Amino acid sequence: MPVTGRKPKPQGQAVTRHKPVHEWVEVVNVPFAGRPLPECRPGGFSWPLPTLKWWETVSTMPHCCLWSDSDWCFAEHTARLVALFDEGASRLATEIRNRERVLGTTVEFRRDIRIRYVDEAPVVESENVVSLESYRDL
Repeated sequence: MPVTGRKPKPQGQAVTRHKPVHEWVEVVNVPFAGRPLPECRPGGFSWPLPTLKWWETVSTMPHCCLWSDSDWCFAEHTARLVALFDEGASRLATEIRNRERVLGTTVEFRRDIRIRYVDEAPVVESENVVSLESYRDL
């Protein structure tokens, strides 16, 4: 379960009393259907297994329902970098971490971009509710 509330402020930073500019985006905590990766990478290379697992995890995050086509393109380009990293290009670790921050892959990163997962509210029917069908023939 994600930690609620905003990220703690650095030591000595003044507290502001005005309304925050950006509110939290609440997303129902239900896995997204996801999108498949292309069959192969540019150049005809296959995807490494750790990259496929990474994509399965990233593409089914609940807040993926908010993504546009450009966000999916960004995620696919990040998957290409992850594939190179999985093949030994450790110099890409910082770039991948920065991109994962933008994608919101961890609780901390989602807090930074102000996304919060919420549980689905159960639908409760009241006993005092009258069907509209009973009034149609009046």
